[in-house]
Amino acid sequence: MDKKMKEVLDHAIYGTPELKPEEKALFLSNFAERIHIALTKSQVMKAGTYGEVIQLMKTKQNLKLFLNGNLSYSIYSNYIKEANQQSVPFTIVTPTSETPFGLVLADAATAISKTSFVIEDDWYKQDMNEL
Repeated sequence: MDKKMKEVLDHAIYGTPELKPEEKALFLSNFAERIHIALTKSQVMKAGTYGEVIQLMKTKQNLKLFLNGNLSYSIYSNYIKEANQQSVPFTIVTPTSETPFGLVLADAATAISKTSFVIEDDWYKQDMNEL
């Protein structure tokens, strides 16, 4: 059987292959190259909000907020309130595998050139040490 025929049959049987499934599972259904900022679950759970997230919502266009559905609504409600004020759509994602991330603010459609998108504070280090 030639390669093209096998691809057509595999597509019909198994569906469209997913790109980078491990990366998307880790970053709440996002590709790393689209992320402006990502917070771990502990960072989201701390009192208040991170100013860096709010500032990005106020200054960047074409954003979408992704929140970890395994966290309680009361934990991330401040971020939802701010997203609504800034007209940033949000999605609550229930991860299918373990992820340290509780919030991802990403570009809705295109890749961005950013070398680091995490805030490496004590909360971040705590979550990364648990992995």
